[in-house]
Amino acid sequence: MGRVWLWVCVVTALGLCLSGVDGSRKRRPPKENPIDKITPAANFNLPQMNGKWFLVSVASKCPYLLENNFRVESTIVTWTAPPSPGAPLAVSTLRKLNLQCWDIRQEYLPTKTNGRFQLKGNRPTNDIDIIVSETDYNSYAILYLHKRGKMTMKLYGRTERLPDDILDKFELLAEKQNFGIDFVFPFPKYGFCQSADETHTLYL
Repeated sequence: MGRVWLWVCVVTALGLCLSGVDGSRKRRPPKENPIDKITPAANFNLPQMNGKWFLVSVASKCPYLLENNFRVESTIVTWTAPPSPGAPLAVSTLRKLNLQCWDIRQEYLPTKTNGRFQLKGNRPTNDIDIIVSETDYNSYAILYLHKRGKMTMKLYGRTERLPDDILDKFELLAEKQNFGIDFVFPFPKYGFCQSADETHTLYL
C-alpha cells in the first residue's frame, strides 16, 4: 500500500484537509488564529472524556469531503487520559481504509488552557489545535480543530445516534463558523470497526 495514498486516507479519516502552504514561500505576518475565539468547555474534566466516542457529524470545507462525502466511513474514537497531569492524551481512531479496519494512534499534547490540545505535525505549519468546546461527558462532545487557517468541527456521541436537539445545536454552531448545511456531513451509523491488528495500526 503506497504511503502517499495511506496518508491521504488518514487525513480524510480525521476530517482534515491538505491545504495551505508549507512555509517555503515568503512569510507573511501571522494572522489571528480563529480557534483562539473558541472557548473550551467550562471546568473541563479530561478523565471524564475517557472511553469510546462515535463520530456523528463533521463540519468542514475540505474539498475531498465536498466531492466524496458519500465515501465517509463509520468512525470510533477512544480517549485515554494520562495518569499524570501534563502527559499526552492517547487517542485511538478506528475506521476502515480500503475495506480494511485500521487503528490510527495519536497523542494530543496538553496546553496551558484546560480543554485545549495540540497535535504536532512533521513541521510547525502542520500542527493542529484542538478544543473541546462543549460536552456533557455522557452523551455528546463538540470539538473544533484548526490547521493552516482552516477550521473543522466534529460532533461525537457516546452512542451512534444523538437526539435532534444536539444535532440542531451542532448545525447552529457550525453556521457561526460559516459552515452552512451543505458543509455539514453526517457519518454512517453502521459498520463500525471494533479492532485492528498490529499490521494495520498506524502511529502518527
